[in-house]
Amino acid sequence: MTNAGIGPDAGELPAQVELTGHPQKLSVLTLGALGVVYGDIGTSPIYAFREALVASAQGQNASREDILGVLSLIIWALTVIVTIKYIIFVLRADNKGEGGTLSLMALARSSFRSRPASILVLGIIGASLFYGDAVITPAISVLSAVEGLETVTPAFDPYVVPITIVILIGLFAVQRFGTGNVGTIFGPITLVWFLAIGASGLNHIFDDPTILYAVNPYYIVGFLMNQPEVSFVTIGAIFLAVTGAEALYADLGHFGRKPIVLAWLSVVFPCLLLNYVGQGAFVLSHEGEIGHPFFEMNRGWALIPMVALATCATIIASQAVISGAFSLTRQAVQLNLLPRFTILHTSETQSGQVYMPRVNFLLAVAVLLLVVGFEESSDLAAAYGISVTGNMLMTTLLLFVVMIRIWKMPLWIAGGLTAIFAFIDVGFFSSNIVKVFEGGWASLAVAFTVLLVMWTWIRGSRYLFDKTRKSEVPLGALVDSLARKPPQLVPGTAVFLTSDPQSAPTALMHSLKHYKVLHEQNVILSVVTAPTPKVPKAERVKIEQLNDLFMRVSMTFGYMEQPNIPKALAICRKQGWKFDIMTTSFFLSRRALKPSPNSGMPLWQDRLFIMLARTAADATEYFQIPTGRVVEVGTQVTI
Repeated sequence: MTNAGIGPDAGELPAQVELTGHPQKLSVLTLGALGVVYGDIGTSPIYAFREALVASAQGQNASREDILGVLSLIIWALTVIVTIKYIIFVLRADNKGEGGTLSLMALARSSFRSRPASILVLGIIGASLFYGDAVITPAISVLSAVEGLETVTPAFDPYVVPITIVILIGLFAVQRFGTGNVGTIFGPITLVWFLAIGASGLNHIFDDPTILYAVNPYYIVGFLMNQPEVSFVTIGAIFLAVTGAEALYADLGHFGRKPIVLAWLSVVFPCLLLNYVGQGAFVLSHEGEIGHPFFEMNRGWALIPMVALATCATIIASQAVISGAFSLTRQAVQLNLLPRFTILHTSETQSGQVYMPRVNFLLAVAVLLLVVGFEESSDLAAAYGISVTGNMLMTTLLLFVVMIRIWKMPLWIAGGLTAIFAFIDVGFFSSNIVKVFEGGWASLAVAFTVLLVMWTWIRGSRYLFDKTRKSEVPLGALVDSLARKPPQLVPGTAVFLTSDPQSAPTALMHSLKHYKVLHEQNVILSVVTAPTPKVPKAERVKIEQLNDLFMRVSMTFGYMEQPNIPKALAICRKQGWKFDIMTTSFFLSRRALKPSPNSGMPLWQDRLFIMLARTAADATEYFQIPTGRVVEVGTQVTI
C-alpha cells in the first residue's frame, strides 16, 4: 500500500455493470464495448493495409507475392496477438476486475512481499509508452479519415489539415461535458461501421477469390525470405493493424471480460478480416496499383457515406483513447506516480466518468502539433508503432510474473508462451524502432517526457519523505508527553492529515507552538492507497485509540476510487467514534519547497519536482473536505 499524501485522480467511461446472466445487460455491455474498446483497432483498415503495401512495394505497384504476404501477416497478427494473447490470456489477468498496464503492474507487485522496484519500472515504462500512443491515435485516425475527401475530389487536398484541426479541437472541447450523453450512440455507430466495412470487403472478395490463399501462413514465410530487408520494414507497417489491442485490457473494468470477448469474436474479428481480404482482392484485380484501397473500393454512391462514417468512427476511437488517458492518469496519481490532478466528475451516477482539464489540455496541444507538423497520415504512421509495441512488450513481461506467481502455471508453459509473445513483440518493436528519424521520435519524446516526470515525482517524494521524517517528532513520544502534561484544551475535534502516521504532523506541532492549545479530541489521519482497484467499506477505516486525547485513523481507498474523507468519516460512527462535522476542523500542512544542491538529486530534477509539487491539485478539493472546516499551516522545506 502507498500513502496518498501527495497524489491522486481521474477516470473514464461507464462503470462495469454486474453480469447476472441477464441477456439484455450482456447485449448492452457488448454494444458499449464495440464503441469504446474497439474504436481504435476498428479504424486501422483505413490505413494499415495501404501502408504495409507501400512499404513492401517501395512505392511501386505491389506484386501478387507482396499482396498475399502482407495480407497473411495481418490475418495472423490479428489471430495471434489479439485473439490468442489478449482474448485468451491477458484478459484473465484482471486485478479485482480492473485492467491496464498499471493494474497489471500492481497485481504483479502484490505477489512479492518486497514489492520489487523492477516490476514498478516495467509498469512505468508501459504507462509512459501508452501516453505516446494516446497523442498519436487521435491525430492519425482523424487525419486518415478526412483524407478520404481527396478520393472524392482532389480539390479537398488543401483543406484536409484544417478540417482535421477543427474536428480535433471540437473533440477536446466537449470533453468537459463527459461521455455519458454521447456514449450511448458510440456503440451503435461503431456497430454500423464494422458491418459497413465487413460488407464492403465481402463485396470485393469476388474481384479475385484467390486472395483467400492468404490464410495459409506459407505466404508469410515466402514473403519474409524473398525480400528480408524490405519485409523487415513492412512488419512495422503490419503492426498498424493491431494497434488498439491494449484497449481490450485497459477497458476491462468498464465492461467485463465476457462482453469484450463476445464483441471481438462475433463482430470485430470477422468484419476486420473481411475488409482486409476485400482490400487485397481489390488491389489484385487492379494489377497491384496501391492507391487508397479502403476508400477506392467504395467509389460511387457509397463513397461519401463511407468517408462520413469513417470520420465518426475515428472520432469515437480518439474519444476512447482520451478517456483511457484520464483513467491511466487516475491510477498513476493514486499509486503516487504523478502529482494530484484536478478531477471533475461529469456524472452523478457513474463514478468513472470524469474530466481532467490539465490532462485534456496537454493532450490537445500535443495532438494538434502532430497534425500540423506531419500533415499526412502516412508520415504519422512511422511514429505510431514504437510506443504501442513497447507497451505490449511490457504487458508480456508483467504477464509472465502473473502466470508464475499468481496463476501458479508451470514454468515451461509460462516460459514458452512468454517466449512466443515476446518474440512477436520484439520483432514488431525492432521493425518500428528503425523509424525513429522518420517520425518515431514523436511518440518516444512523449513517452520519455512522461517517464521523466514519473521518475522525478517518485524520487523527489522519497527524498522529501526522508527529509521531513528526520526533523519530525515521533508521534508516540508526543502523545505520551501531552497526556502527562496537557496544554489548555479547547472544545471540538481536530483532524490532522499526514502521509506519515508514525510522526507528529507538522500542522499539530505548529498549532502547539503558536497557539499553546489542544483540542479535546485529536485525530491523526492518513489516507492510504491499496494495490487493488477498490476497497470494501468494511475495510475502509481503521481506528486506533492512543489515549483520551488522541486517536490514529487510517483510511484506505483503491487506486480506481476517488478519496472522499467526509464519507469515510461517516463509517467511523459505526466503529464507535461519535463526531460532529460542525465542530471538527481539518488541519493541513502546506509545504513551500526550496531547491538544494545537497538534495541527492541533480538541481534540474530538484527544480522539476518542486514545479510538479506546486502544480498539484489542492488537497482540500482532492479529498473533498468542506472548505469552511479547513485550516492550512504553511512550512518551508529545503530538499
